[in-house]
Amino acid sequence: MLRVVFGPDDLARVRVAAGPDRMWEIANSVQTLQRRDGARAFGDWRGAVRARLSRESRRLASLLPPRGYSPDFLTPTVTSATSPAAAAAVEATGEDSGKGFDAAVDAVLSTPRTRLAAELRRLAAERETPGWMGALARGDAEALRALGAAIRAYQAEAVAPYWPRVRAHVEADRVDRLRALLDGGVDGLLAGLGPQMRWRPPVLEVASPVRQTLRLEGRGLVLQPSFFCWPAPVSLADAGLPPVLVYPVRHDAARPSGADDARTARDAALSALLGPVRAAVLVAACTGCGTGETARRLGVSNPAVSQHVAVLRGAGLLITVRDAGRTLHVATPQGRALVRSAGVGTLQ
Repeated sequence: MLRVVFGPDDLARVRVAAGPDRMWEIANSVQTLQRRDGARAFGDWRGAVRARLSRESRRLASLLPPRGYSPDFLTPTVTSATSPAAAAAVEATGEDSGKGFDAAVDAVLSTPRTRLAAELRRLAAERETPGWMGALARGDAEALRALGAAIRAYQAEAVAPYWPRVRAHVEADRVDRLRALLDGGVDGLLAGLGPQMRWRPPVLEVASPVRQTLRLEGRGLVLQPSFFCWPAPVSLADAGLPPVLVYPVRHDAARPSGADDARTARDAALSALLGPVRAAVLVAACTGCGTGETARRLGVSNPAVSQHVAVLRGAGLLITVRDAGRTLHVATPQGRALVRSAGVGTLQ
């Protein structure tokens, strides 16, 4: 079990990450790809990715085993240097300009040699590692270049094709967390993270195969929802690094599949997006909405809203997440971009 111990100042310094973290998604997906459980959520994705993964990309599996210790340097904390204009473009399109990813890869390759050696020694102590990892531990320039190439290749082959789905699910989780914060404050936010996390003030107990106590000591905590995190929440092994808790988003509504790349089916579904009620449902989903509340606001029946939601979901404009009997529809970045481009007003 992971025990996160909060001090007097830490509750005021809890925040939910603004979106998915590319390096955490890469690291988590490398591990999830090697597992066999979670087939409902990841079966289609595993089949598609395993068939096309290059030899270069497969090198990451030695660094990120499906269980046990993984080096922290592969998931660096990076302060975004993205310009306001680039950030606006990401919000409008749901697509990353690449600057944030480039900065993260640079941070990985710039890891201090002493830390690189220490973390890779720890990994080698727990499992057999390939010979090239010794050169990496020494900070060999060619080994570092090969690692950078492997990260970039894996990103292109296994993560980038599914990024719209990743981003939509993480943003849906963020909406859910912010609602919990508004309803119950930070206590409500932490108490609502379950079922793998239990808030017993001042300790957050996390179901984890690693026995660890993380004392925040005034540093606060970043809650990072992750699409590919599976099956349990994870944190950095080094308690001296900026505290972050990475946890799985819910996958009971949709799975990553080759459909994310298929524009033909999406275009066909988009042709059905006509009429004021459906547009109003999409507008409501921009801030998160349930079926019943949307039906009441629009003066239509629950089945009518469900029908419109199904069309919007098929078009890739919203996703639906479910938790403890509660259903929440959340617009994807593409859905919000369509609302903005159409100049549709918000619901009153």
